[in-house]
Amino acid sequence: VFFLQGCPLRCSYCHNPDSQRTCGGTTMTPQQVVALARRYRSYHQSTGGGVTFSGGEPLMQGEFLSQCLALLKAEGFHTTIDTSGFGPEKWMNSILDNTDCVLMDVKATDPATHLQLTGKPMTGRLPFWRRLQAFQGSVWIRHVVVPGFNDTPQAMEALFNQACEIKAVEKIELLPYHKHGSEKYAQLGLADPLADTPSMDKEQTRRWENQLMQRLEASKLQQAAVAVTVPKAS
Repeated sequence: VFFLQGCPLRCSYCHNPDSQRTCGGTTMTPQQVVALARRYRSYHQSTGGGVTFSGGEPLMQGEFLSQCLALLKAEGFHTTIDTSGFGPEKWMNSILDNTDCVLMDVKATDPATHLQLTGKPMTGRLPFWRRLQAFQGSVWIRHVVVPGFNDTPQAMEALFNQACEIKAVEKIELLPYHKHGSEKYAQLGLADPLADTPSMDKEQTRRWENQLMQRLEASKLQQAAVAVTVPKAS
């Protein structure tokens, strides 16, 4: 996993606030990234894994990411990006052309909550979201459930409906909000935006996730049945 520095969002539940700044980290070239990936190739092949780019927000370093992915795919690596969909539109097509799996981090399902949780309008993800609707790889929807913000059946219904907009979605993963990042805020001298928010109930999160996955699988089976052409009797 390569973590790329810099993120345009300021998520209230971010557990790596030090990755939000564009400065810091280790400077590397795409060739160095590939060379490092090669060192662990025997491990990748034995586990069925590959190379993942996370952050921060990897799309913010679009040109670099695009070059890395092209080189990795040329050598047969499986590639994944973990993204919220926010970044320069210029590189999105080439990035997706060389990506096998997208971990799509849906921050919120309605504009007001998105703005409240991230500090940015939800419309910022639209250019990437539209491209995902024609994506030929696999997509996992990931969604942090935060008490008082999106921990309702209505929010889960909206998440399911949005997931159905993308045919390539294979999984919906719900992540319960936790307090593990509180110490890091204190170490960085930052105020924790969710200091008074409790951790999300893990069992309730798991139940919702199971329900969403059952509905997703049923929806795919129904789509497959409709797609079957029955030959006419002669």
